[in-house]
Amino acid sequence: MRLSASEKQEIIHLVDNSDLGVNRTLRELGIHKRTFYNWYKAYADKGIDGLQPSARRNRQQWNTIPQEQKNLVAELALDHPQLSSRELSCKLTDEQQVFISESSVYRILKAKGLISSPAHILLAASDEFSNKTAFVHQLWQTDFTYFKILGWGWYYLSTILDDYSRFIVHWELCESMKAEDVQRTVATAIKEAKLASKQKPRLLSDNGACYISSELKEYLQKQGISQVHGRPMHPQTQGKIERYHRSMKNVVKLDNYYCPEQLKDALKQFVHYYNHQRYHESLNNLTPADVYYGRGDAILKERERIKQMTFERRRNRYLQQKRNLSPENRKTFI
Repeated sequence: MRLSASEKQEIIHLVDNSDLGVNRTLRELGIHKRTFYNWYKAYADKGIDGLQPSARRNRQQWNTIPQEQKNLVAELALDHPQLSSRELSCKLTDEQQVFISESSVYRILKAKGLISSPAHILLAASDEFSNKTAFVHQLWQTDFTYFKILGWGWYYLSTILDDYSRFIVHWELCESMKAEDVQRTVATAIKEAKLASKQKPRLLSDNGACYISSELKEYLQKQGISQVHGRPMHPQTQGKIERYHRSMKNVVKLDNYYCPEQLKDALKQFVHYYNHQRYHESLNNLTPADVYYGRGDAILKERERIKQMTFERRRNRYLQQKRNLSPENRKTFI
């Protein structure tokens, strides 16, 4: 699908103002770097007139997306307005057995007036922990964040996140941020993860008072858990759990809560959505649960099969249409 001059101009302004840099922003948008720079040069030379599509013969491409699939994209977007183009693309593949790329989904929605601005939220991601994990339960990240409940005061959310899969192993809403709260959260996480006695993860945290206390250190030693602290004044070390807290608060804090139970119910719903339904870009658009439970490779293989099957169907459809045309009309096909 071709972009209009105004859409190209919008993308140029987006890339110019992005904090991520040109290459990464273009990857997020699904646009080739050479294509972007051709637009940029034309825009610099002739303004928006330089972005007008060039005249060309109206020729049918073999990989043209059928209209019924475009309608399916629009219907899915209307049913799930909270999903981005990337997430809709994955949902189409997993649930409808149809492959349509993220960029094509975006362009279809843009053409139908369902997107008024670029559908990518370009946020600078923090640096990852230097020693990358290779399997589940190799390293857990933990941290506190806080909520204020009207009439009740401050409450503190203690979370255990598996570094490799980004799966939320366990969370608790606490009335304080003490070492005993961390101990209880870790103990429950070990129980829920059903870890063997010799299968204990390292625990990564910041340098808060509860995490550097001798009480917690003694408890972790008894459990056979080694402790890792992020460098002072360098919060990016816990970047994964920091990003999770940001995503969670963007949803949970949209409502007011008048008792702890209401907040717990909202957190429970979000954690289930995050673990089992949210496609995570850093996990090859798998959910944390897909990686945590070891079904990620099978899902990726199935997606590739559906992609190739979709291309084959479009090619066969194109060839069939071409065979049904008169010799004169076949010239409009490539």
